[in-house]
Amino acid sequence: MEDVLAAVGARLKHIRRQRNCTLAALSQTTGISVSTLSRLESGLRKPSLELLLPIAHAHQVPLDELVGAPPVGDPRVRLKPIRRGDSTVVPLTRQPGGLQAFKMVIAAARSTPEPRTHEGYEWLYVLSGKLRLVLADHDTVLTAGEVAEFDTRLPHWFGSTGEAPVEVISLFGPQGERMHVRAKPHGA
Repeated sequence: MEDVLAAVGARLKHIRRQRNCTLAALSQTTGISVSTLSRLESGLRKPSLELLLPIAHAHQVPLDELVGAPPVGDPRVRLKPIRRGDSTVVPLTRQPGGLQAFKMVIAAARSTPEPRTHEGYEWLYVLSGKLRLVLADHDTVLTAGEVAEFDTRLPHWFGSTGEAPVEVISLFGPQGERMHVRAKPHGA
């Protein structure tokens, strides 16, 4: 137990730096003083739930990731669906940064595309339904089993065609990080 608690400070500092967050910015978000945060990170202050819960919330990470809790033998990822408008997004990965995986269920609603851009690279796989993808000058419909991948710096939008809900797996990589998908050749 002492070893786990002793490693919390370094873990907190690593996660904060990974997010390019200053102590001052984290202090403002959590309401915890800069000096207390600094003492936590340097190991001069013992972590408590009162301090760790706001930090976990600010970084959007599970508490056990902050403390490096020992494995409990259960490898399952506890899925926590997030509602966003007419969609439900289920994060399938827990590690911050790097490649992220999501399952999305988009309700059957005709939406006016509002293309946007941002850093990254996205890979979409349609599980069921029909997905309308607007990518730069292209407006296409993907059906179950079809895949699209694109640089998210191109104006893009995707949603249901309006006929039925659509289920999609999305892999997203920041700063143009591409997915490497490997599959056995058909019939092999």
